[in-house]
Amino acid sequence: MHYNNFMNQNENKKIKIAIIFFILSILFLILIGALFKILSDKTPLPKIYATERDRAIRGDILSKHRYTIATSKKLYTAQVDTRCIDPDKFELFIKLFSIFSNLDPYEIREKLQSNFGYVNISMTLDSKSSRYLKQLRYTLNRYRVFRKYTDERTGKSYYNGLSITETGEFRIYPRGDSFSPYVGFVRRGLDHNYRTVWGKYGLERYYNEQLEGIRSTMIQGRRDIHGTIILDNNSEVKTRIDGYDIITSIDLKLQKSIEQILDKHKEKLDAKEIIAAVMESKTGNIIALASSRRYNPNKILSEDVPKTSISAIRYIFEPGSVMKPITYALLLQEHLIKPHDIVNVENGHYRLGNKIITDEHAYDYLSTENIIVHSSNIGMAKLSTLLDTITFFKGLRNFGFSRPSGIDLSYELSGSIPNIHQLKNSVFKATASYGYGIRVNFFQLLKAYNAFNNGGILLRPTIGEYYNPHTRPIRKIFHKRATRVLDKEVADTMRRILVKTVKEGTGKATDLPGLQIGGKTGTAQIAVRGVYENIYNSSFFGFANDASHKYTIGVTVIEPNPEKKRYFASQSAVPVFRDIVEAMSSQQLLEPMR
Repeated sequence: MHYNNFMNQNENKKIKIAIIFFILSILFLILIGALFKILSDKTPLPKIYATERDRAIRGDILSKHRYTIATSKKLYTAQVDTRCIDPDKFELFIKLFSIFSNLDPYEIREKLQSNFGYVNISMTLDSKSSRYLKQLRYTLNRYRVFRKYTDERTGKSYYNGLSITETGEFRIYPRGDSFSPYVGFVRRGLDHNYRTVWGKYGLERYYNEQLEGIRSTMIQGRRDIHGTIILDNNSEVKTRIDGYDIITSIDLKLQKSIEQILDKHKEKLDAKEIIAAVMESKTGNIIALASSRRYNPNKILSEDVPKTSISAIRYIFEPGSVMKPITYALLLQEHLIKPHDIVNVENGHYRLGNKIITDEHAYDYLSTENIIVHSSNIGMAKLSTLLDTITFFKGLRNFGFSRPSGIDLSYELSGSIPNIHQLKNSVFKATASYGYGIRVNFFQLLKAYNAFNNGGILLRPTIGEYYNPHTRPIRKIFHKRATRVLDKEVADTMRRILVKTVKEGTGKATDLPGLQIGGKTGTAQIAVRGVYENIYNSSFFGFANDASHKYTIGVTVIEPNPEKKRYFASQSAVPVFRDIVEAMSSQQLLEPMR
C-alpha cells in the first residue's frame, strides 16, 4: 500500500516536472523568436546616447556709440510629414501653425497640398518663431493631430510630428544702405547641411576671422525614454562662444549726414561717384566714411557684386594738384627752399624739354609758398628740379604712396609712382611733382595729409577700434605705430600755408569763421588709352580744427559731368567739404571760437 502511494507520488512529480520543462521550453522559444525578430528588423533602435548642438553665430559690427551696423540671427526650418497628418485635423494644423509662426495660412495650405511626404513649411524662421513652434508640438500631440502612417508597399510604419531644426544664420543690416559699401556683406553656403555665412568685401571680409562663431554648444550624454539628455558625471558639455563684436569708430549720425550731402552734390554735379572721409588727426580713427555709390546689404544679389567694389581703396587715379603740398613738404624737409623765396613762373607759360606747362592764372613771380596758394604748375615744376631723384622717390614712399595705406578694408590697391629711372627725366619729375604720372587711392592721400595736421607724424587710418572678446574690458584692435615723415616745424609750416590757401587761394569757399581750416584743391584730367580726354576728377584734402579737436577731411568727386561746367575742384569738391564741416559744427564735433 505504502509502496503504491510512493510510486503514484513519484509519477505525479515527473509529470509536473515535464509540464514545467515544457512551459519553460515554449517561453525560451518565444524569447529566441523575439530576439530574432528584433535582430532582423531594420528599424533603428532608439539611441542610448544623444548629442545636442547650438551653433555659434557671427559677431556684431557696432558704431562708436554701440549702435548696430550688422548683426546675425539664427535660422530655423519647420518640417512636417504630410502622411502623418490626420485628414480630419488638417485645417486645425494649418490654423495653429499660422498663429504660432505668423505665416500666411494660404501659403501653408498650398505647400502641404502640393507636396507629399516630408515638406519644409519654412526655412527662414527666426529664433522667436521657432521657440513658439516647439511649444506648439505639445498642443498638436494633445489634440492628436498626427497619426501613425503605414506604407502599403513596404509595410513600414511611421509616426512623424512637427520638426523644428536649426539650419543656419542670416545677417541683418539695420541701417539699410548707410555705411555701405564699407561694411561689406556676407555670402551663404552649406556646411554639413548647416547654412554658414562668410564675409565678402569691407569690414565683413577684413574681420571675418574675428567675427566668425568660435565654438558651438555641444551636449553629449545618456538619454531618457523621452529623448532628453541626462546631465550627470558622464555627460559632456561645451559652452557656446559666438564671434567677437567689432566696435568701429564710425559716428552714425555724422555718417548719415555726410551721405545725404554726397547724394545732393552727386545729383547737382551728375558725377559718377563722390567719396568723403573724416579722420581724427591725433588717432587715425575714421569717424565717417561715405560714398554716393551705396547698396542695401540686406538685398545683395550675386549680379550686384561689381558695384560693391570700394572705390576709396580700389579706384586708382592721378591726383593732380593735391600732390603739390607733398612735394613742397619734401623740399622744406631737405632745406632746399624757404617759404618766401621768389620764383619766376613765366607769366603762365613754360616749356620744359618737349612739354609745354601752363598755369590757369598767369603770374610773373610767386613766392614758393604762393606757388601752393595759387596752385602754379610752372612753379612746382621748377622747384622739383631741386630734389635729387633718390630723395624724391624715397620721400613719396615714406609718405605712403605705392604701398597700401593699411586701412582695415579688404583688397586695397597700392597705386604707383614713377621709378627712379623715370624720375631722372626732368619732365617725369616735374609732372609727378604736381600730380600727374603718379597714381594713388583716396586713403593714401588722406593718410598723407593727416601728417600735416598731426605734427609730421604718419598714422595708419582705421575703422575698427575695439573688439569684445567675451571678457572685460573690451580690447583695442590696433596698437598703431607712428612714423615721423616731417619735422614738426615743417608740418607746422605746411599747416600755415594750407590755411593761407583756404583764405587767399583755390580753397576760399571752405573758410568758416572761428575754425582753423586748411587744404588744397586738385583737378586732374583723366587719360583714356593714353590720351587725356575732357573727363576730370576733382579733390579737396585738408583739415578742420577748433581749440580741442583736429580732423583731417578728404573729398574726391569722380567724373563730374563736364557739360555742367563744374568739374574744377573749387566748384565741386570744395562745396562738399564746406557742407561736411558745417554738419560737424551743427553736431558739436567742431565748436567755432567766438
